[in-house]
Amino acid sequence: MKVLKKCRQYLHWVQNSVLEGEISEASLKKLKMELERIIKKDEDSVIIYSLRTTKYSSREIMGIEKGSPGNIL
Repeated sequence: MKVLKKCRQYLHWVQNSVLEGEISEASLKKLKMELERIIKKDEDSVIIYSLRTTKYSSREIMGIEKGSPGNIL
């Protein structure tokens, strides 16, 4: 719940534990630093998708990876 509350300070809630929005590089860096202090790296999983264009995207995982990556829809 702490992670969701922290992320909602920067992004828009979509559903369950999914948030989205545009965020500056500086704000993203600050959010990541704040999440590092909150998450339990051996239990929690935070996945950050960066979509720069329709042809380029990246996926970053903080903590453990749960499930398989699958496709992004």
